[in-house]
Amino acid sequence: MSPRDLIRDPLWRAAELGRPIPESPHAVSVALPRWEDVVGYEEGRPEVIGRLAGGYPRFVIHPLVKTLAERLGGRAPCLPFPSSRAAQMCANFIRRSSGERVEIVAAHGLHGVRTSEVGAPFLKAFWQHTGMIVSSRQAEAVLAGRAREKDGAAVRHSLRQQLAGFYDCAPDDVFLTPSGMAAQFAALQAVTRRRPGQPTAQLGFPYVDTLKLQEKLGGGGILLHDLYRLDGEVRDLLERQSLAACFCEIPGNPLLGSADVRKITPLLRAHRVPLVVDDVVATPCNVDLNPYADLVATSLTKYLVGTGDAMGGALIVNPRSPLYGELKPLVQARHEELLWGEDAAILEANARTFPERVRQHNANGLEIAERLRRHPRVERVWYPKWEYREAYDAVRRPDGGYGSLITFLPAQAEARSAQVYDALAVCKGPSLGTMFTLACPFTLLAHYGELDWAESCGVSRYLIRISVGLEHPDDLWRRLDTALALA
Repeated sequence: MSPRDLIRDPLWRAAELGRPIPESPHAVSVALPRWEDVVGYEEGRPEVIGRLAGGYPRFVIHPLVKTLAERLGGRAPCLPFPSSRAAQMCANFIRRSSGERVEIVAAHGLHGVRTSEVGAPFLKAFWQHTGMIVSSRQAEAVLAGRAREKDGAAVRHSLRQQLAGFYDCAPDDVFLTPSGMAAQFAALQAVTRRRPGQPTAQLGFPYVDTLKLQEKLGGGGILLHDLYRLDGEVRDLLERQSLAACFCEIPGNPLLGSADVRKITPLLRAHRVPLVVDDVVATPCNVDLNPYADLVATSLTKYLVGTGDAMGGALIVNPRSPLYGELKPLVQARHEELLWGEDAAILEANARTFPERVRQHNANGLEIAERLRRHPRVERVWYPKWEYREAYDAVRRPDGGYGSLITFLPAQAEARSAQVYDALAVCKGPSLGTMFTLACPFTLLAHYGELDWAESCGVSRYLIRISVGLEHPDDLWRRLDTALALA
């Protein structure tokens, strides 16, 4: 049977709860077709959790990884890690956070971290926040007795070459990681080794794990979420506090505003503070961060792969940064080649069509954003063309666009957001950047345990985020317009 065409036949109906998106054993998303399903997922309700065939791999442990963990750890809570160093960092985190016993067990080239029930939440937190994971493909290979990679080094080299072309750097300035969060973790390790014990600052409302990573595994995270006042707040902070680095997303997720690096980077460089930028939503096809960023941490799981069935990340050390000579040796000293070769092969193959796909994503995203903005049943639309546009345009390439991630708030959102979401005939689940449109109530998924805090930062719990795919925009608009009309 051929795989389901999710562009023409999306997974969106209530009966499809828990189906993998796409229909692959290595899918990174899962169908959460109703608003209530998302709430049930966040609250751990058995009627939802029991239906899930998978989920985003840092949050929902893949069945193959679970099987591998059971072989390594027996009945005790256990997760596998791709290297001895990663396992040791996890063990240290569990001991430091909980005081619980931890044991590292090695087999098949992997290292399991086994702990108690009390230590289990900290084990899972390290896996989630750092992204130092064993992928489903690696688990599958180990379980099948294929612990040794075939052609892994060659395919990773080819992938680095392609990424170097996108980022205008040398291939050895590109450091591959098992996930996008692992790239953020690599950046955090480098900057905290450079300035031990110093906190970092998050500029703009953060993706959930980016801030948690700084708070729990760095020197502490300081949140400056107001983009309008950012340069002044950064200046004041630098006058009273030494920093290891600043982190930001261009544009941010989910409100799609951008920090004005034209103003911020000179302030940071005067104090020799690195700027780490996450460009996942924009992609290097649309923005050029070389004049401003010192490190770029990106997820290859999203737009680069496009199919939603492979994990990977990369940390790029910007050769034009005045801190390049300090940062690159720090990154190199801790780097391990942990991106599994079979995942790298998918990423390398799909990278060849990446720029062409991004151009189509840009066109479709802009068309849908403009139509949503004119719709009488939509209260507000967030999109980089209108959110802090000058800051985004300052890094936008001459032929770059505004991407395909859109967040909107239906009119009378408290009463109608759930209805709009439930009626929306597109794939619904976590992640973004797929060739098929993917929607989610982002604030519920990312911040369910801190909704009041998110709203205090201007992020409504009733937002709907859409990652616009490669469907014909008229077809996608009919689905959106129908959902807005039905609600």
